[in-house]
Amino acid sequence: MQPRIEAMQARKLVGIRREMSLADNRTAQLWRSFMPRRNEVKNRITNEYISMQVYSETGGQLFSPTTVFEKWAVVEVLSHDAVPDGMESYSLPGGQYAVFIHNGPASAAPKTMQHIFGTWLPDSGYELDSREHFEILPDGYDPLDPQAQEEVWIPIR
Repeated sequence: MQPRIEAMQARKLVGIRREMSLADNRTAQLWRSFMPRRNEVKNRITNEYISMQVYSETGGQLFSPTTVFEKWAVVEVLSHDAVPDGMESYSLPGGQYAVFIHNGPASAAPKTMQHIFGTWLPDSGYELDSREHFEILPDGYDPLDPQAQEEVWIPIR
């Protein structure tokens, strides 16, 4: 599994966020709260959805299943001029990313991540950058579908 390397421009996002950890993963609840309200977001650029993780600096500690991070369910917009009540805006800075394709249900994503962080990254000549990680989900994405496909964007330098 080889990624494409992409220099991404900054993006404006609008959506909902929650704090969670891998041990207390509430991604499904986050998306259940966002999807019924997605059409309230004006100025959308695409029909895709973005699932974004924002990790705090760990002060040299290793990331663990109990490390708390922000998870966002968002869409990309032209501007932050009209953010619906109960939603937030986020300015995603540009930068270099390794973009992988994950094929299969969301439950198989840990295997993809293990390959990315355990095999590809150590052998790549790149380092993980401390920026946002995200997945781009196509319109109609079903996390249970064995034929589902999503892009996994990993920040690198």
